[in-house]
Amino acid sequence: MMTPPASTRKLLPVLEKLKEAYKLWHEYHEKLPKTQKYSLGNRIDKIFIEIIEITSGAVFLPKEEKLPYIKISIRKLDTLKILILILWETGGLLDKRYISLSLPLDDSGKMLGGWLGQLSRQNSPAKTGEK
Repeated sequence: MMTPPASTRKLLPVLEKLKEAYKLWHEYHEKLPKTQKYSLGNRIDKIFIEIIEITSGAVFLPKEEKLPYIKISIRKLDTLKILILILWETGGLLDKRYISLSLPLDDSGKMLGGWLGQLSRQNSPAKTGEK
């Protein structure tokens, strides 16, 4: 297997965590029972991809434009966690898989929350001298 150039391997830590979680999800999605694979499983997959798209898009925006994108990523991540919980509670995911998927998602949520807090402080009226 060829190793990608160094410039394409470096991602923002939150994107690395999301990528790690998605790779796990991709493996699990293939093994879901058909009754869940094509309904809840496909919806989870779609939301996963949306979170990665929105978060990676925010990286390239000016600081003052990032805030709404990060808020959307956080909201979608919360929805994703709930849907994965439902999948686990209905027997679609084994305990071990649920736990291994939840850990990087929880880390991603903390990172997005930290990013949101940092941006909120930087964009606050007190910081810019406005009141």
